[in-house]
Amino acid sequence: MMQEALNILKTGKTFALLGASAEPGKYGYKVFSALKDRYRVLPVNPKRSEIEGTPCYASYAALPEKPDAVILALAPAVTETVVLQLIAQGAPTLWLPPECFTDGAVEACKAAEVPVICGVCPLAALLTLDRMRGTLV
Repeated sequence: MMQEALNILKTGKTFALLGASAEPGKYGYKVFSALKDRYRVLPVNPKRSEIEGTPCYASYAALPEKPDAVILALAPAVTETVVLQLIAQGAPTLWLPPECFTDGAVEACKAAEVPVICGVCPLAALLTLDRMRGTLV
């Protein structure tokens, strides 16, 4: 799975982040913060209109463009429900970080033949990519 994560980070330009947060202690903020300087990030959180000046969208359906991948920084039970909606809406690769998915969510992706990355933290994948590129000591 790490290789798939690295591939999408190398080729992707736009990432939707469901569960994006403006609270620095939250996982959704850490992922947003790590991605925003490298990629176009489309944060999704129905409770926010923006995060650090970046417009925030109420849902995946409200996004102004289709991202290269959708990262779900959500509670596992929420992810399982949202994955079904994303599949129905034709979402691309779904990235389900550790502690943010269920086996049912992964099986739904596989059954629908939607590419899925599960169990790989985007933060760890970014660090790995930096090491590979020699930009991190």
